[in-house]
Parts: sequence; structure tokens; C-alpha cells
Amino acid sequence: MRDLLIHPASLSRLLNGWREPEGEPAYRLLSEALKLMILDGRLSLHARLPGERRLAETLGVSRITVSTALDRLRADGFIISRTGSGSFTALPASPASRPVRRLDGPMQMDDAPGVIDMASAAIAADEQVHAAYARAVEALPAHLPGHGYEPMGLEVLRRAVADRHTAEGAPTTPDQIVISGGALSGLALLLRAVTRPGDRVIIEHPAYPHTLDALTQAGLQPSPVAMTPHGWDMDGMLAAIARIQPRLIFLTGAHHNPTGHVLSAADEVAIAAAAARAGALLVLDDALRELWFDRPPPPPVDHGPHVVRLGSTSKPYWGGLRVGWIRAHADVVDAVVRRRPSLDLGVPVLEQLAAAVLLAGPPGPLDARRQALARREAHLRAQLAERLPEWRTRRPEGGLSLWVELPRPDGVRLAIAAPDHGVRIAPGTRFGVNGAFDRFIRLPFSREEAELDLAVDRLAAAWSGLDRSTPRRRTDPDPTDRAVL
Repeated sequence: MRDLLIHPASLSRLLNGWREPEGEPAYRLLSEALKLMILDGRLSLHARLPGERRLAETLGVSRITVSTALDRLRADGFIISRTGSGSFTALPASPASRPVRRLDGPMQMDDAPGVIDMASAAIAADEQVHAAYARAVEALPAHLPGHGYEPMGLEVLRRAVADRHTAEGAPTTPDQIVISGGALSGLALLLRAVTRPGDRVIIEHPAYPHTLDALTQAGLQPSPVAMTPHGWDMDGMLAAIARIQPRLIFLTGAHHNPTGHVLSAADEVAIAAAAARAGALLVLDDALRELWFDRPPPPPVDHGPHVVRLGSTSKPYWGGLRVGWIRAHADVVDAVVRRRPSLDLGVPVLEQLAAAVLLAGPPGPLDARRQALARREAHLRAQLAERLPEWRTRRPEGGLSLWVELPRPDGVRLAIAAPDHGVRIAPGTRFGVNGAFDRFIRLPFSREEAELDLAVDRLAAAWSGLDRSTPRRRTDPDPTDRAVL
């Protein structure tokens, strides 16, 4: 197999903003930036880095700076050099310093024993999920005589999804539903069908990391619109739509990941109207819609053929149930189905049957799950207030995580230090463009209370252990670093 080579220009784009905080040695900043990119999966493992001379020329630094940074990474186990072959990304062999899952993403290999994963926001399966799979196995024989390929998805599941939308206030037929391997897979199918490289896409800022990744890998140009402490900046959003005339607008209106905000019905109507005027497709990610605390978010509305909704079973039921859907009008559905074979050939039948059982089932288990999440959210927020009172949080309206503001822009440094104390977190920069949100971290409350207590203890130890004598970033950070708690 040929080595995966990281192109210098691509690496330079990923390293945007690596020279801060001012006053620190460049070699240290470069090594720490590369380390975090390896930890959160932005740099693939076992990939070959550019040569020292070429990398130095691309970054505009001396070769000594690059060489010293790589020496630090080599000593820490984040790169391995092979004589005559170059330097390759790696993970440390020491269990104490090996946070090896991608931040808020799929597993690469096992975490070190005892490390609490506070980077992934996901719910464990319960007896309801087990029962759904048991019923799916019972229903499977009826589908075995067929070929198993369903480009739109099984009729029984599409009807269950359509009935759910109709019951909530948006009349929907099964022909408006395409089943995907999760909401993110649905987005990838949609982007393949309706966009071209170079198209402009308006997104909220901060944004879900894998959405940013999907847009970038599709060759699109994200145009972030900063959120406020109270939610979406509607003046800024409507002005950006009118000015940019984007091909697509992507929003997570209920409940926003990572802030937990909910887009009001009036604001959704205003954005849908602005999208229609601009000739843009509005995509609303509803994967977290079901996870509300006190009251449900505004019901989904059919704003017209230029609005698409994404849904998923992974957030409200189980992360391992990779079943999602696209709810769209005929032209978009046809485009997705035509282009789908270039990306995948459908979703496994057994998983679709299990998802249909869950969606058509009684509401009681999901209500209990909401109540449990609300208790855990309150518990985590109380623990943070007691152990780390200088950290600022607000109660979200739902979802799976808290968006936590630190007293200084040290989210990246904390994310690097935390695994040595037995906990792994996602820094705010993972949810931003060009290094924004280093003053924030995201903490999920999907774990049991005892684990949350232990995680907070370990975070407090990691925070107190940061080297406070190191020069900090500017004391007046970029507004996007402060305005979205």
C-alpha cells in the first residue's frame, strides 16, 4: 500500500492560526497544533508529513523551527520517523497519554483503561433498543427473498418517518423520505446531489464539526455567521443570505450542537423566506429535535420545495443505530436517488426494521430518556459550579451537551492536558472555523452521574495543572470567541 502523503498546502490550511498565543516559541506552538490535529482526527494516522525543508518554506518559518517541533512530537510519540522514508503521524504508546478516539467522532482504537470519554455526545442503548432489534429479527425473514437493495429505504420505515412528521404538523408522504446511514450520511448524499465544488454555504458559528468536515470535503465554501449568547443573529443571518446568495444554508435549529439553542418558529420562517428569495436550499438538521427538557421545540413546518430536513435515530435512541433520513420534495428526492450509487447502495435492512419499530413505538421510553438527560444536565452544571466556579455555563433547552466558557482561551491546551488526568474532551476550536472558540469546550451530559462527577474531578485537576506562567493569547479575543454561551 502506498503511504498517504499530507500535502504541504493542505497542512498549512489546517494549521491556520497556529502562531498564537504571541510570545511563545514558534516550535512549541507548531508542535502543539500538530499534536491536537492528530488527536482530533484532522490528520490521519500513519500519514507521511512533508519534508522539513518544504514544510518550513510553506509555513514561512526556519527549518530549525520545524525540526525542533518534530523532535518534540517524536519524543512524545506523535510521529515516527523511518530512515529514508520520512516522518509519519502516530499515537503515543503510553496508556496515560493516549486519547485515541477522534474528538466527537468514530473510534480509531480503544481508549486507555479508565479514561472517561467526554468528547463524544452519545446515549447508551437501553432495553427499548434491544427489544426493537429482537422484533426486527422476527420481521427479517419476510425481506430475505428480495435483493435487499432499497435506494429510498424500506417502505415500512419511510412510512413511520412520514407519519412522525405528519403528526408533528408537516404533512408528509413516504415518497418524500429517503433513508440514510444517519443524518451525516444524509447530508453527504444531499451535497453530492445538489451542490458543486466552489458553491457558497452559510452555516451558523459555532457548528457541528463533522458538518464542517463534510462541507469542506465536498469542495464547498462555508460562510460562518456568528451566533449570539441568545441564539442566532437574525440581522446578521438575513444580511449574509442576501449578500452572499448561497447555494445552501445549513442550520441545526433544535437543539443546536454545541450551544443547545432552539430556533424560534418566527426566525425559521424568516430564514426560509430569505432562502427562497436567494434561490438557496435551506437544510435543517433535526437529529437532536426529540431531546428536549421542558417543552418541545416548534413543530416542523413545510416551508416549500426549497427546504430539506434531516433526521436520525442515533441521537435519541442509540449511536450504534446508524439510521437517518432526508425529508424533501420530489425534485430533491429524485436527485438524491440518482446520485446515491456513487456514494452508497442503501442502509442495512435489519437496522431499518429496528428503526421502524422504535419510531412507531409508544412515547414512554423516550419521555423517560428526556427526564434522565435533564437530571444529568442539572447535575453536571451543579458540579461545574462547585468545582470550577470560574467556568461559565448556561442551561440548554435540550440536546446532549453543555457549551462551557473558560475564563481564558485555553481550550486547546486543556484538551491536550486532560487525557493525562484520565478524561478526554473536545475543545471549542473543533466547532469553529480558523481556530475560533478556544475560550470554550463542549461537555456532554449523556453519562451516568457518578461518571460525570469523576470527569469533573479530573478536569479540575487538569485545569489547575496548566502552566499559568506561559504567555496567554490576547486578552481581548475575537468576538466569535465570546458571544455564544
